[in-house]
Amino acid sequence: MQFQKTILQNGLRLITVPMPSLESATVIVMVGAGSRYEKRQNNGISHFFEHMAFKGTEKRPSAMEISSLIDGIGGEFNAFTGKEITGYYIKAAKGKLETLLDLLSDMLQNSKLDPLEIDKERGVIAEEMNMIEDNPMRKLGDIYEELLYGDTPMGWDIAGFKENIQTITQADFRSYMGSLYSADNMTVVVAGGIDVEDVKNQVEKYFSPMQKFETIKPLPLVETQKQPQIILKHKKTEQIHVAIGVRTVSLNSEKKYPLSVLAAILGGGMSSRLFHEVREKRGLAYYVRSSSDEYTDAGTFVSNAGIDPKRVPEAVEVIMSEYAKVSQGKMDLSDEELKKAKEFLKGHLVLGLEDSNSVAGFYGHQELLEEEIENPDQIIAHLDAVTKDEVEAVGKEFFVNNTLNLALIGNFEDRQKLEDLLKL
Repeated sequence: MQFQKTILQNGLRLITVPMPSLESATVIVMVGAGSRYEKRQNNGISHFFEHMAFKGTEKRPSAMEISSLIDGIGGEFNAFTGKEITGYYIKAAKGKLETLLDLLSDMLQNSKLDPLEIDKERGVIAEEMNMIEDNPMRKLGDIYEELLYGDTPMGWDIAGFKENIQTITQADFRSYMGSLYSADNMTVVVAGGIDVEDVKNQVEKYFSPMQKFETIKPLPLVETQKQPQIILKHKKTEQIHVAIGVRTVSLNSEKKYPLSVLAAILGGGMSSRLFHEVREKRGLAYYVRSSSDEYTDAGTFVSNAGIDPKRVPEAVEVIMSEYAKVSQGKMDLSDEELKKAKEFLKGHLVLGLEDSNSVAGFYGHQELLEEEIENPDQIIAHLDAVTKDEVEAVGKEFFVNNTLNLALIGNFEDRQKLEDLLKL
């Protein structure tokens, strides 16, 4: 798989990824915008605008007209908001590519932001927030990052404060777009059964009118943690959900590769160490998994599990026991286990890039946030190069007491018991 990069005169970046065997194509527009660019008084506006982009333009004045157009070509569309990126995508038959580019460019240049639609969407977002609150497995990630990053844009929920959602106005949206939706802060990725030169011409036609201007910058992240931290969110549940992790590295650090391998070893599949110790051996949890996650200036290694409320201390103790082996350089990692972890990661990377939608997101994310774009085979080479010594070294470096963090959702009260267990 190979890509081509083109930069328009207004600074907008175009990534084309031909996938000749496909009859479909995906267009995704990714913007260097998200909740970490917000202030307290407008927290939630990034996500709110993502909703509003589909609510009508001057050319297509209603949400029904937009959705009918996409449904009428058999397409799929959606959008997402993160802390550092917002994305909008449509996938359809490759012969409908011009329609996709026309529509997405229209939505991002000519959104009506009708006050009546804004008022209606407030209720939609409120219900989305309620849905997340009722899904503790999903909410756990927000609570964990609140613990990591505190009362800062990185620690706030992407969905925003409820009081903000009720007061954001059309003028607020216009101001927000005028601070971040610059042409040179966007990447358009087109992947699938495409003709590259045709795509370039069409993107030039529809996106070259976009303006370029200076964008705002996010607040730098300052991490000063000096001792283990715990956050408990009390909620009546049948299962306790926990996240236990440490602070690690940013997105552009080479150490992310051995950390990813370590995540696969500890909690990457049904034969991983934590899955075996927590679920198979002791029956303490239904799910248990680990991941290494990075932002542009921070990162974390975290293990999540859903636990029987009566056995939370036991489960935390087991997880901490595995963490202690990593911290003390006592993993006793075999060549076979290292190879299995690498193959697990490589296999999931390949499986995750089987359609044009995932491929477009893969390249767009790299273009916006990373120092350079790498093809899948280059990432596989990085993983293949990871050694046992590197895995053990990042374990000893980052699995330390002063950056331990534990987040918990459920009806559990014994905070002191958890504090006693949270040590390496």
